[in-house]
Amino acid sequence: MIAPEEEKLLKTYLVEMFGQISSMRRELAALQGDNSSFASMTDTLDAIVENTEAAGNTILESMEAISASVGKLQGAKDPATAAVCDEIVDSTNKVFEACAFQDLTGQRITRVVKSLKFMEEHINRLVRIWGKEELARMAAELSAPSTPSLLNGPQRTGVAISQDDIDKLFT
Repeated sequence: MIAPEEEKLLKTYLVEMFGQISSMRRELAALQGDNSSFASMTDTLDAIVENTEAAGNTILESMEAISASVGKLQGAKDPATAAVCDEIVDSTNKVFEACAFQDLTGQRITRVVKSLKFMEEHINRLVRIWGKEELARMAAELSAPSTPSLLNGPQRTGVAISQDDIDKLFT
């Protein structure tokens, strides 16, 4: 059995996490025009990975074509042409190395997507355990200043967790 003060702390964390998730949803909604769910956030991140991969592949294919063309020129007897070919080869090699960003970006975004899905699953489980009425009461309790000694003071409209945000969690 959880002690009442521990339960209150857990509920407080849950409400705070919901507030953060709502904030992330609003930010992504501003980018894509939809704030319906975590699924839309993870879909957005998955699309970023796909688009980055496609762009990276296009860059690599183009650089390979340039390298092939330079290879044809490297047999030239003119020393100036050979020097320019060497410069182009050096530059194309740098582009190949820089294209590693795509793979790293994909790996990092995939980790973020997994973390978002994990959080969503666990937050939804906690919501089911405690119920929306209890959490709505807790959110109202948290947003109402209980003592004048609050370090953050009263929060501005739009900063504090609104009742609409709490209601959206349960719809």
